[in-house]
Amino acid sequence: MKTALTIAGSDSGGGAGIQADLKAFSANGVFGMSVITAVTAQNTMEVRSVQNIDNVIIRDQIEAVFDDIPVDAVKIGMLSSPATVETVAKSLIKYQPKHIVLDPVMVSKGGHYLLQKEAIQSLKEFMLPLATLITPNIPEAEVLVDRKIDTEDDMLTACKSLIELGANQVLLKGGHLNGNPNDLFFDGEYFHWLHGERIETKNTHGTGCTLSSAIAANLAKDHSMIDAVKLAKEYITIAIQHSLELGNGHGPTHHFYELYKKANLL
Repeated sequence: MKTALTIAGSDSGGGAGIQADLKAFSANGVFGMSVITAVTAQNTMEVRSVQNIDNVIIRDQIEAVFDDIPVDAVKIGMLSSPATVETVAKSLIKYQPKHIVLDPVMVSKGGHYLLQKEAIQSLKEFMLPLATLITPNIPEAEVLVDRKIDTEDDMLTACKSLIELGANQVLLKGGHLNGNPNDLFFDGEYFHWLHGERIETKNTHGTGCTLSSAIAANLAKDHSMIDAVKLAKEYITIAIQHSLELGNGHGPTHHFYELYKKANLL
């Protein structure tokens, strides 16, 4: 069985972070493993507190997995501090996994900063060149390229800038712009638009985590990058269409809708 490893923070509400990653791995047919970088006290409305995991423990988690279990793909989410970024980067350089998908998590749906501002430069320096693919949304890309992104033309320019910063391939998610949520994939040479339709729901907690994890799962199964991205886009669209009305804030997506449908559990 193919495998995928998530290196990210834990979400006690279950909609994002490690919990969403493992659900997405399972729904997309790979065995999921995890390295927890932080523990958040979180629900659909807020992040109440965050406890960062000691970097020695983060390193040991990574080594424990790689020293025993084959890792076909890695997804990286919340890396809160410069030291954590460097710890993860050094460990991945040591083991050289074939596929690394970086979701540069910066702010929660409720507005809580999950990445320290001083860690942004470390993310650019150490993680962008290491990742096979980065999957920023518009606000995250704006921070990375240090300019506003207001139009689809701006998205094209931002993708070029991200490659110039050291990224290998980019999936820039367009959901924060007005109109339909059209995402832009750029491999450094060719652009590919992935068109979508706006789904009217507030229940989008964990969509970025879920999408990047689905891409990692598809890469683990030996899909090409563009096919992995397209399949993941289809998967997250269905998960959002059938999102769950849980909690009083931004509810989670339905990671297992298709499986539940086949099993007559809906």
